[in-house]
Amino acid sequence: MRQCLRPGQLWSPSLDAWGMHGQLTDLFPSGYIDIRYRNRASKTNMDDKSLYSGLIRLHILHHAAEKPIYGIWIAEELAHHGYKLSAGTLYPILHGLESKGYLRSHVERQGKSARRIYSMTALGRKAVRRARQRVQELFGEMFGIR
Repeated sequence: MRQCLRPGQLWSPSLDAWGMHGQLTDLFPSGYIDIRYRNRASKTNMDDKSLYSGLIRLHILHHAAEKPIYGIWIAEELAHHGYKLSAGTLYPILHGLESKGYLRSHVERQGKSARRIYSMTALGRKAVRRARQRVQELFGEMFGIR
């Protein structure tokens, strides 16, 4: 019999392959699915997520402009601001920013483990400068600050 997960519990598809369907884990956000309530309010929240996708990209670029970043760190940073992204969402965003030329990456190895580090490019810095101007203008209009 399959165990049902309650909202807020985490499930890993890899555990299902081992016959451990419904196993709880605290390894979020490394490819795990965060089960949420599925009601009208969450549908509205899901629709709102499309509004925030550009903000998430700008947030990633902002931090990459300050210092090199890596996936787990930026996922934790975004979570502090209320953006809980799975690895299946975050890494395609990072790869997309890299393919557009805003970021470049390299792999750093430490013993047997490896970490992909993302750094800002000149094109990325230029894009962030333009975005800051546009966000400032929008912020002024939205909040009546000139």
